[in-house]
Amino acid sequence: MRRPDPRLPAVPISYCQNLSLPCLRSPFSAPSIERKTMNTQSSGEAVQIAKTYVEAIARKDVDRVISVSAVDIVCTSPRGRITGTQTFREFHSGFARMLQKVTLLAIYGDDQQAVVVYSADTHPVANAVVAELLKVRNGKIVSTEVIYDAAPFAAYAATVQPR
Repeated sequence: MRRPDPRLPAVPISYCQNLSLPCLRSPFSAPSIERKTMNTQSSGEAVQIAKTYVEAIARKDVDRVISVSAVDIVCTSPRGRITGTQTFREFHSGFARMLQKVTLLAIYGDDQQAVVVYSADTHPVANAVVAELLKVRNGKIVSTEVIYDAAPFAAYAATVQPR
């Protein structure tokens, strides 16, 4: 049995933490989380590819972004899910048009996956923090999960008059 962390306040196990009511199991208990560990005995191939990818984004080099991407790449973002290099190229071309500056904040990974976090200054939104989970196979990015707050971009888009 795991010993409780001494830095955390003691909570009686027989009480629901959220309601302070006696109960056997809280209906608000945390869901189980599947944890995937990164391979610590790796050459860091995914990290190197992720670094190339972010550097290409910063230089607005869409051709280089595509060169490290698999033909059937899958990209999921707040804008939706896209598949294939043509739509991925369009996605990054649009981003490049509004991009002013990229600052890499963190990068972690192993041979199969990498997480990159960067700040993007764009025409409509300054300092948009973006996180991406990149999965790599055979030296190419096969998928990316892009996470950012889309609300400021949507608010800006609502103020733009159509041409």
